[in-house]
Amino acid sequence: MSDDKGLRGRATRQGQEAIGKVTQGMLENPVVNRALTAAFETRERATRAQELAMSALNLPSAGDLERLTRRLRSVSQRLEGIEDGLDRVEQRIDKLGSSSALDKRLTAIEELLARLEASIAQSARATAAEESADDRAPQG
Repeated sequence: MSDDKGLRGRATRQGQEAIGKVTQGMLENPVVNRALTAAFETRERATRAQELAMSALNLPSAGDLERLTRRLRSVSQRLEGIEDGLDRVEQRIDKLGSSSALDKRLTAIEELLARLEASIAQSARATAAEESADDRAPQG
């Protein structure tokens, strides 16, 4: 089994080396090099022509679609950031107190105010009664 893996590994390496040598030789060949350069230039011209034709027809090019895709991703990320911020604000509001906690606090304040009003009213009645008693007392 290990001989099979060793043999297979050697055969693979030798095959890769042979392909590399052939490729290197082809790239060094001026005819092949010129042909590849011409093919790439032709491809570039065809791409430009296609973009111009699509632009003339008012159709988006691949570059336009790529820019739009990047922009949409950017907007999406910004929107996610805003949503996260809103979630944090909502959590802080919840921590400050729920409406039932606020209602309880307001009820306690109202009860305290009612007791204070009653106390002030009782003090006012007592003061009025004392003044009335003083007015009724014989003056000497």
